[in-house]
Amino acid sequence: MNISLYTHPDCEFHEMPGHPERPDRLRSVMQRLNESGLTGDLSMIMAEEIDTATLQLIHRPEYVKHIAACEPTNDIIKVEPDTYMSPGSLRACKLAAGACVSATREVLAGRVKRVFCAIRPPGHHAEIAAAMGFCLFNNIALAAEVGLKDPNVNRVAIVDFDVHHCNGTVDIFKDRPEVLVCSSFQDHFYPYRYLDYTNDHILNMPLEAGTDGGHFRKRVEREWLPALAAYRPDLLLVSAGFDAHARDPLGELLFNESDYAWITAQLVGVADQYCQGRLVSTLEGGYDLGALADSVEVHVATLIKGS
Repeated sequence: MNISLYTHPDCEFHEMPGHPERPDRLRSVMQRLNESGLTGDLSMIMAEEIDTATLQLIHRPEYVKHIAACEPTNDIIKVEPDTYMSPGSLRACKLAAGACVSATREVLAGRVKRVFCAIRPPGHHAEIAAAMGFCLFNNIALAAEVGLKDPNVNRVAIVDFDVHHCNGTVDIFKDRPEVLVCSSFQDHFYPYRYLDYTNDHILNMPLEAGTDGGHFRKRVEREWLPALAAYRPDLLLVSAGFDAHARDPLGELLFNESDYAWITAQLVGVADQYCQGRLVSTLEGGYDLGALADSVEVHVATLIKGS
C-alpha cells in the first residue's frame, strides 16, 4: 500500500472533562475512517511510545523530566493556562510523538510513500521548553529532527494549515534554515507569539477573521507553492489542523472540506515532485466533531488517491 495510518487507542487516555481537546476527537476520526471504508486502503500501525533520548533532540532534558513528573495519579492538573494533564496523559503524548517519528522512519525507509497520524494530543504549540495550547511535546518537530538524521535528507519542509500559528515549531527551527516552515493561521489570534517572525525560511501567512478557502488557495498559490518549489525539500511534513473549518467553535476562518482536499492534493504534488513522494501528515486541531471527521476523511482520501 502507498499509505499507512499510525494511531493508538491509548491516545484517548489524555482526558480533561469539558476541554475542547477531548478523546471524542480521535474517536470521531477513527469511526469515520472505518465507516467510510478508507481504512481498507491503509496499512494500519499501532504507535509506540517515543523514547526519552529522541524527545531530547528538540526539547530540553529538564523540560522532558518536568512533563514526566507533572502527570497526576488520580486527578487533573494544569501545566499552563490552556494545557492539562490527567492520568494517562504521559503515555498519550509519548504515543503521539512516537507515531510521527516512526511514520517518518517508515517513509524514509521506502516502505510507504505517505502516512497519516491519527493521534492526540496535538503538538505544534509546544516550544523547546514550554507546554502551550493543549500541546506537551512537538510531534511534527520531532519528525523533522529525526528526518534530518537520515543521510539522504538535507532539507525538510513543514506545512501547517491549522487556525492557530505553529509557534512551537517556529521556536524550535527559527534559526535553522534546513527546515522550511509554512504556516497559515488566523491573524491577531492565539498564541500571539512569532506571528511576525521574518527569517527567510519561516513563511507566516496570516489570514483575517472571515477569510474563506478561495482566498486561502490564492495565497497558497502565490506564496507557498513557489517557495516550496525553490526550496526543493527532501521530506514534506504536514501539521494538519482542521479548526479553520467554518463550523469549528474556536476559530473564525471559513474553510470547508473541499479546501482541505485541495491543499492536500497540492502537497502530495509537491512531495511527488521534490521528495520522492515522501509525506507525513499528523493531526493537530479541529474541535467540531462532525467538521473534523468530514475534513479528515477528505484529507486521507486525497492522500490515498494522490495529486
